[in-house]
Amino acid sequence: MKSPVTGQDMKLKQELRSFDFRKESFEIVYHFYECETSGEQYTTNELDSLNFNQVQNQYRDKFNIPFPDEITAIRKKYGLTATKMSEVLGFGVNTYRQYESGDIPSVANAKLIQMVKDPESFIAMVQLCTTIESKLKEKFIQKAKTLLRELKENSFQYHLKEYITGSQLADIYSGYRKPNLEKFTQMVIYFSEKISPFKTGMNKLLFFSDFTMFKNTCYSISGMRYSAISMGPVPNNFQTIFEFLANNEDVDIHTKEFPEGYTGEKFVARKDKPFKPEMFSEKELKTLEKISRIFSKKTTKDLIDLSHMESAWKKNKDSKSLISYQYAFQLSNFQDEQIAV
Repeated sequence: MKSPVTGQDMKLKQELRSFDFRKESFEIVYHFYECETSGEQYTTNELDSLNFNQVQNQYRDKFNIPFPDEITAIRKKYGLTATKMSEVLGFGVNTYRQYESGDIPSVANAKLIQMVKDPESFIAMVQLCTTIESKLKEKFIQKAKTLLRELKENSFQYHLKEYITGSQLADIYSGYRKPNLEKFTQMVIYFSEKISPFKTGMNKLLFFSDFTMFKNTCYSISGMRYSAISMGPVPNNFQTIFEFLANNEDVDIHTKEFPEGYTGEKFVARKDKPFKPEMFSEKELKTLEKISRIFSKKTTKDLIDLSHMESAWKKNKDSKSLISYQYAFQLSNFQDEQIAV
C-alpha cells in the first residue's frame, strides 16, 4: 500500500492492541500500514476484516458460540432450508440467515443452535414448533431418527475420527475451525498428487498451508491441531491419522530404502481417489497451490530447516505442546512475501 502523503510504499506492521466487543475486552495482533514520514496509520478492507475477525473469534471461543460453517452444517445434516431451521429454532428467518453469513448469535440463541446438533434434541424442538405443517414435521423427525440410527451403527468409526482429530470444538488451537478429517484427507491427497512427499515433508506442507491460511483470514483450512516435535511442526496424532488414511485407501504410503541404510515413507496418490476441489474455497485452493508451487523443489531437509525458523516451532519445541495458530502472524518474511493470498 502506498502512502497518501509521500506516494511511497508503506511497511505492513503488527502490534498488540485491546478491543472491546459486547462489553468484553480482547487482545489481538493488530495489522496496519504506517507512513514513515508522517507517522499516520492506514488499513485496507482486508486488514480491517483480519483485525475484526480476531476479536469475533475470541468472543465465539469464550462463550462457545458456533462459527458460521458449523451453523450451516447443523442445518444441512437435517436437510432443512434456512427458513425452516429458523422456524424450528424460533428465530426470525433474516436473523438466522445472518448467523450463517457471519453475524454472531446472542449467547442464548447460540445455546439453542448447539442443542439441536443432537438429533434427539432436534426432534423435541420440531415437535414443539407450531408453524410447520404435520407432514413436514414427520419428514424432519424421520431424518433425525435416521441420523440417530446411523450414529449408533457407526459409533466406532465416529469415535475413532473424534479421537484422532482431538477436541471437536473450534478454538485458537484448531484455527477457529471445527476439525474436519475429510478436508484434511483431501489436503493430503492434493500434496500426494502434486509433490508425492515423504512423511516428514507432508507434515510441513500441511502446517504451512493451515497456518498461512490463518495468517490471511484468521481461519485454518482443516481445523487440525499441530504440535512441535524435534523434526518440526506436525499434525497432532499424525502417525495414527496417516495409518487411518492408508488403511482407508485414501492414499498409498510406500516405503523407500536409501543407500545410507535408512528408510522413508512416501505418499503416492491413488487414481481412484482424486482430489476434490469442490470441498475448498477459492482462497483455500489458492493457498494450497502456492504452497505446492513454492515448496515443490525443496528437499525434506529443506522443509525441516524452514519450519525450524518459525516461532511456532521455536516457542513450543521444548514442551512439545500444541501450537497456537496465533503464531501464524509471525510466519517468516520469506513466506510472507511469497505465499500471501
